[in-house]
Amino acid sequence: MAQETVATEKKTNPILPFIKVPDSYPSEEAYLWGIQCGACGAKFLGERLACGKCGATDNLKEVKYGTEGEIYVFAVVHQASPGVETPFVAGIIDLDDGVSVRANIYGLDVEKPDHSWFGKRVKQFSEVTGQDREGNDVVAVKYRVQN
Repeated sequence: MAQETVATEKKTNPILPFIKVPDSYPSEEAYLWGIQCGACGAKFLGERLACGKCGATDNLKEVKYGTEGEIYVFAVVHQASPGVETPFVAGIIDLDDGVSVRANIYGLDVEKPDHSWFGKRVKQFSEVTGQDREGNDVVAVKYRVQN
């Protein structure tokens, strides 16, 4: 009996659950999403069953977050897991929408870290960073310093 080969369509999956990859990717960028509490206004990345600030469980709405913010804190990473190119800049980005995200930051000279990087404006972009076990593309969001 011959083995049947079932063709499966290649997918594009987010690397983290609070990233959404539109069906039209890459012509439309992946983006960050989360929950905003209607009771107190608190914002969170990803899904929530209750507000972490006031405890409300109703009136939670899904929101799409913007793509711009500023560097709150950073570190130049010189040693990482096998296969990860170093050095790179990792940081926490305070988005203009009021949430913070950890991400890689591009457009800075890793050989000359500087205190002036704090507060620098950055803009989000997304790209395929690898493949999962099924061969699907995995997409991450990253940030680039604005000039």
